[in-house]
Amino acid sequence: MSDRTPAPGPRAGSTGKGSRRRTVLLDTAERILWESGYAALTLRAVASTAGVRLGHLQYYFPARADLVAAVLRRSLDRSLERLASLLAPADAGPPPDPADLVRALLAEQDDPHLVRVYAELWALAGRDEDVAAVVRGFYRDYRTHVAAFIRTREPGLPEEARAARAGVFTMLLEGAALFRSGLAAHRSEATDAELVATAAALLGPVP
Repeated sequence: MSDRTPAPGPRAGSTGKGSRRRTVLLDTAERILWESGYAALTLRAVASTAGVRLGHLQYYFPARADLVAAVLRRSLDRSLERLASLLAPADAGPPPDPADLVRALLAEQDDPHLVRVYAELWALAGRDEDVAAVVRGFYRDYRTHVAAFIRTREPGLPEEARAARAGVFTMLLEGAALFRSGLAAHRSEATDAELVATAAALLGPVP
């Protein structure tokens, strides 16, 4: 992927109109990734599907690498926002029950669009170090959110132990996406119940 930092101004989508156009292009690219896979995600395919000239697309994303990076970062940012809202509700109420939290996170895996996009991104990360770096950053932030939640439940737990639990929790939930989606296996109620109990225990005791 490109090491180039997007130029400031309209290319970065700083204007309202430019931001909307950029969103349409990213939506189109994500849809192609979901429906046809990474191999089909070319600049020409995105421009054609979005109904714009190739030069118009390249105004926002000069190279395929820039487009892929933007799709990746947007998808991961949305996931982090959802995670943060679950772990720290905006209404400042009591933190959720760990089992309910795990069920809510697993419910997101019912979205085949989300799972397919992530599967494509994981596969791409295995071939492209720049993509892998973005993915590692996402999971670093994911673990940070989880560790902070664990601290609210067990404030006396050493930081190293919190980090280890957060890491195992993240591995467990994210790995479950492949199995529960049917990509690697099929879900079952018994397996889901065991998964919820195991993951919830990592988050700390119920108050």
